[in-house]
Amino acid sequence: MSQKKILLLPGDGIGHEISKEVEKLIEWFNINHSLNFEINKASIGGESIDKYDEPLTDKVLSEAFDSDAILLGAVGGPKWEGLPFEQRPERGLLKIRKELDLFANFRPAIVFDSLKGSSSLKEEIINGLDIMIIRELTSGIYFGEPRGIESISDKVKKGYNTLVYTSDQIERIAKVGFETSMKRSKKLCSVDKANVLESTELWREVVVETSKSFPEVELSHMYVDNASMQLVRDPKQFDVIVTTNMFGDILSDCASMLTGSLGMLPSASLGKFDKKINNRRAMYEPVHGSAPDIAGKNIANPLAMIQSLGMMLEYSFNETNLCVTLKKAISNILNQGYRTKDIATDKCKRILSTSDMGDAIINELGKLK
Repeated sequence: MSQKKILLLPGDGIGHEISKEVEKLIEWFNINHSLNFEINKASIGGESIDKYDEPLTDKVLSEAFDSDAILLGAVGGPKWEGLPFEQRPERGLLKIRKELDLFANFRPAIVFDSLKGSSSLKEEIINGLDIMIIRELTSGIYFGEPRGIESISDKVKKGYNTLVYTSDQIERIAKVGFETSMKRSKKLCSVDKANVLESTELWREVVVETSKSFPEVELSHMYVDNASMQLVRDPKQFDVIVTTNMFGDILSDCASMLTGSLGMLPSASLGKFDKKINNRRAMYEPVHGSAPDIAGKNIANPLAMIQSLGMMLEYSFNETNLCVTLKKAISNILNQGYRTKDIATDKCKRILSTSDMGDAIINELGKLK
């Protein structure tokens, strides 16, 4: 393999701890599978604010454009919550998504057999669960204008955001949903709130029109409030879900508890094909946040970050076999009773630190080589 550039953005809180584990894994893959990944580390979020007074510098954004793939840890924390909205850590994350046009966010929710007891739901409800939530990532209410907070009298303020979607924005994410469904069970559920929101009335209209190009896919529609309920009532009725930016943000966090922990969910954010890198633009990150309350304690679960690395191997570098092997190593370690604190039960063999879990995965990969 020719050299591939990976931009690693550890970010804030536990981001640095979990990023160290993927660094170790990348080095292992380079040595043991003749890969040629070059890691370039840079700052984003609160760390970037502390260093450069902005959540994402032009230099780092340029490095993102020059990279073959991006791995991100987490951003944010109470230290920066008092800053003006446009200067907060999360704006760096939103900016890099928007500037690279990473419009399709893949968030799988897979239940490992050994973690069925970690979920708050009954085992028979989640046993064998494997669903994919596809979230539109660069439009919708998080990016709509106008937005802001203003005074309308001496005693009253008004906060407002704008939920906007154009038909072409909806069509391209709908196509991703249908194409993904064709590779799985040919079953797609589009989630909206078309009964009260005109923007998602348009969403449903465009999804229905797009479905005509995918007659083999069984398309259904569900309002977001019902979808939230159905995810915890009968999650296995779903296979692929496609939805808006905000709804996808909420539903994927809800789905995390089906798997037992937010620390288990990876994600991939994909853009259009770019001739410069001869591939799709892509950024990979765990769904969880920066967890500042446990940062620096070496107890964070690195498995979502490690699975995000697996998605990078598959989606950006066509190393599907290595992704499968990595999943197998994770499954084996969990089957052997090893856990991090967030997924520990009375029956677990041993609670591992963040770094110990990374080492255990590498050791298991050596056995599977």
